[in-house]
Amino acid sequence: MKEQDFMRQAIVEAQEGIKKGNGPFGAVIIQDGQVIAKAHSQVIQDNDPTAHAEVTAIRKASKKLRTHDLSNMTIYSTTEPCPMCFSAIHWANIKIIVYGADIDTAKKYGFNELEISNYKMRSLGKTKVNIEADFMPRECEKLFHDWKESGNEAY
Repeated sequence: MKEQDFMRQAIVEAQEGIKKGNGPFGAVIIQDGQVIAKAHSQVIQDNDPTAHAEVTAIRKASKKLRTHDLSNMTIYSTTEPCPMCFSAIHWANIKIIVYGADIDTAKKYGFNELEISNYKMRSLGKTKVNIEADFMPRECEKLFHDWKESGNEAY
């Protein structure tokens, strides 16, 4: 599979989340070219402010692999991970973050984002997580448009 295929799976996850009344966020965790876990935001459906797509995908991957250590894996996220998700990615030892839309896009659509970029988090935390930003950004930003059209609420 190609990188675009992994991000497309994250986009499909986000679309599923939108259908369930959640935000336009999806994530997929990959190891050696294989999908380990995928998830969408479940904040609204679970009444859980920590149920972001990335955290939910990490929980699923850890449970599936029976380990908290997700070393050498890559996470594809439709939106730049928030500070909570970035921290979870760091603590899970995920090697690479690939994301589409940035924090400013989420904020523009009304989400309560902290304006701390992944690059700033990496610098402040002295973490070794690699970041690949702006991957398929138009397709990922379209999720916000679709979400807004659905009438779902921002959080």
